[in-house]
Amino acid sequence: MLLYRDGEAGAFDVLYARHKGGVYRYLLRQCREAGAAEELFQDVWMNLVRARASYTVQAKFTTYLYRLAHNRLIDHYRKNRPAAVVSLEEEDGAAAVELPDERVRPAAEALDAKRQAARLAELIAGLPEAQREAFLMQQEGDMSVEEIAQATGVSRETAKSRLRYAMTKLRQGMQE
Repeated sequence: MLLYRDGEAGAFDVLYARHKGGVYRYLLRQCREAGAAEELFQDVWMNLVRARASYTVQAKFTTYLYRLAHNRLIDHYRKNRPAAVVSLEEEDGAAAVELPDERVRPAAEALDAKRQAARLAELIAGLPEAQREAFLMQQEGDMSVEEIAQATGVSRETAKSRLRYAMTKLRQGMQE
């Protein structure tokens, strides 16, 4: 980001390639609508472009990027309060949940893996908004508790609690 801030346009391509998938999945799973997620995704990257000249290092770049995404989601929630249905597909129709290669596994195991993946996606979608956000930041953004706290504007303990509750609910749901 420092290179991009200092005028090296190619650095943006590296940042975009490295973070586009995680940011898009985070937005999609948070707002639950592919069209809105795409719009928010574009807005996040446009905000990054606009803010490049004033960028200063205060945390990891992912913390900064997911803070932009979080803020854009907050704006979106204020405008559109009703939640939409979660899509289990990416914009190109591919499954949003990665599954093991079915050619290698017996049919029964492959079916079980699909059911587990679908169940996990359902459970993630059912988490309270704050817990889902913290979980997705950790999983999609590979962010630490401190980085999640900073990106969402809460204390470290609040972020840690949200993650703990999310993991507990997901584990319980998968055991059912």
